[in-house]
Amino acid sequence: MLKKLKLTELGRVSVEEYKDVPKVDLVVVLDNIRSAMNVGSIFRTSDAMAIQSICLCGITATPPNREITKTAIGATDSVDWKYFKETKEAVLDLRSKGYTVLAIEQTNESVELMEYTIKNDKLAIVLGNEVAGVDHEILDELDGAIEINQFGTKHSLNVSVCGGIVIHHLAGMLRDK
Repeated sequence: MLKKLKLTELGRVSVEEYKDVPKVDLVVVLDNIRSAMNVGSIFRTSDAMAIQSICLCGITATPPNREITKTAIGATDSVDWKYFKETKEAVLDLRSKGYTVLAIEQTNESVELMEYTIKNDKLAIVLGNEVAGVDHEILDELDGAIEINQFGTKHSLNVSVCGGIVIHHLAGMLRDK
């Protein structure tokens, strides 16, 4: 018989202990995300997958922020983050540190997420604005693009849902390497 586990049975680490947990070398770059609640959701997913860090860029809200806190539920204290005025700054910084930087975007050269092969142990993904997607100006600075196949009438997913799918998948692939 299935029994739902209590929080005390999950064996979760504290925020202090989390700092010492080995992180997967995945960085999430948020390119002008409008909704602070989406930002908070991405923090929460990033904590769950123990990724390296988040880059908050442009108009993307930064902690402390009431709406981020509502959905992050404390993940802003555990996940390292840095603010960049321009997304291009974050991308160039990551590339200088040896990261492969990919847009999560529908482009003429996108690779489907499940078909993507990791070639570099250091990976960064750029999630774009809820309306405009990843800024055209930075696409030329990136190493490629990944997209999630979709089969319904809509052509996009909410950025935090998309981020959750991609972060979970890529973090798992990096862990398995």
